[in-house]
Amino acid sequence: MEYTTLGHSGLTVSRLCLGCMSFGEPRRGIPSWSLAEEESTGFVKGALDAGVTFFDTANFYSDGTSEEYLGRALKSLTRRDNVVITTKVWENMGPLPNGRGLSRGAILTQVDASLRRLGTDYIDLYVIHRADPHTPWEETLQTLDDLVRAGKVRYIGASAMRAWQFAKALFLQQRHGWAQFVSMQNHYNLLYREEEREMIPLCVDQGVGVTPFSPLARGLLARPWAEVTGRSTTDPTLERRYGERDRPVVDAVAKVADRHGVPMAHVSLAWLLSKPGVVAPVVGTTKPRHLEDALAGLDLRLSNEDMAELESPYEPHEFNWIAEPDD
Repeated sequence: MEYTTLGHSGLTVSRLCLGCMSFGEPRRGIPSWSLAEEESTGFVKGALDAGVTFFDTANFYSDGTSEEYLGRALKSLTRRDNVVITTKVWENMGPLPNGRGLSRGAILTQVDASLRRLGTDYIDLYVIHRADPHTPWEETLQTLDDLVRAGKVRYIGASAMRAWQFAKALFLQQRHGWAQFVSMQNHYNLLYREEEREMIPLCVDQGVGVTPFSPLARGLLARPWAEVTGRSTTDPTLERRYGERDRPVVDAVAKVADRHGVPMAHVSLAWLLSKPGVVAPVVGTTKPRHLEDALAGLDLRLSNEDMAELESPYEPHEFNWIAEPDD
């Protein structure tokens, strides 16, 4: 396993992050994906055995049970100070108006609930899941700073917003002397590269580590285009984010993978890991080979010719994946 620091912070993380969205009580999550606790714990153990120290979840994954499963698994398998736990806030966690968003009230309520479910007294990296247009940035950022000063949170990060929004937040943090974001968890992979236009350069310039989600485009970059899976037939997000114009990129991944004699997932992750600013892709797992493929991607080195073949078929995409709180 390789390790590096997260952005301009001194926090050391593994170069792969285990995403835990698939963990949780099926009746409270996505039935076709969610893994029971015993299976979830097995993936955590496999990641720890491979040297992974970075784990990502969110308060709303399977209605909080993802945090519960991850917290219990880590407590049973390792020391708390051996791992970096990320969880997120913003999504709806109840019927009341303050059950979602980034108001002071919502954040203070949700951080305590996450700490309780995770079974820990601090969160290593607390991430705002989206920007909240209904709450002033100053209110959100000062509250996050208060959490850092109180010791409940050690570092803060952001996710999935436009570059101008993130730039404004960084400016306000610097202006007021508040704790600064050290990470950006954004949508970035071979099929969606719009982040290369503004967000990635901004993060590189400001020393913010990039931890992309959906590095395999929800599985599209790990299999031939025509192959059907259980997820591909039940995941509505696939149709919203990707389409037929992405097929040439997937075909190119298949060709490069065949040339190297490796699975497609190795190539897709190796490409992402080589890009500027990328610290650790967040990799979800529902089968043992998913983790194995992710680990193998660390060792694969792509040539300039490989990179050109993978990148040349790309078609620009609309910024149509960022959800607003009212959606």
